[in-house]
Amino acid sequence: MAEYIRARSDQQKAERLTQVKAALDRQFATRPFHEITLTTLADELGWSRTNLYKYVTTKEEVFLAVFADKRDAYTDALTAALPAGCGFDNVTIANVWAGIATAHRDYFRYGDLLYSVIETNVSYEKLKEFKRGYYEKLAPFSDQMAGVLGIAPERVEAFANTVYHHGVGLAGSCMNNPLVARAVDELGVSVEPIDFQVEIRDFVAMLLAWYQGK
Repeated sequence: MAEYIRARSDQQKAERLTQVKAALDRQFATRPFHEITLTTLADELGWSRTNLYKYVTTKEEVFLAVFADKRDAYTDALTAALPAGCGFDNVTIANVWAGIATAHRDYFRYGDLLYSVIETNVSYEKLKEFKRGYYEKLAPFSDQMAGVLGIAPERVEAFANTVYHHGVGLAGSCMNNPLVARAVDELGVSVEPIDFQVEIRDFVAMLLAWYQGK
């Protein structure tokens, strides 16, 4: 790891934060939330905790920033894959949406921590900034998706959030925990593996039929 050099400009500070977010994302791919700390992040980056504190104050703040990036990437991918005027039928929409969700599965995995852990351990300023990013994208997303989905613009948020919460439940399934899987196996219980993409596809198709019928 290169020797730490303190950021002076806004661009350098943004670059340092990008490094911190990347370190956390790498660690969260292999470690549970409780094993990730500012110390583990600083160690991976080759920084002292004092240097790390120049850019973040809690690990939840970093999680929130990473989640915001993944939220925006997921939303942008949906917008690109389901353009206005595409004329896709419900089967195609469900397949496209499920493919995007699967490609961005980490977004849902992070979401499992959002309400109960991440949002409750960040500053008001960081939380407000996070919510601003959500609402800035919501209006154009809703306007575009209303035509694609065949529902009213004011109902797009509820539609998308319902898919999101289902995805969070699938990505955060207790069966993803190796200890749970081991315990269930030793009890002799057979559990069918979850096919995330198929589950999302079928769920989106069901939601489309319900929302369009109302």
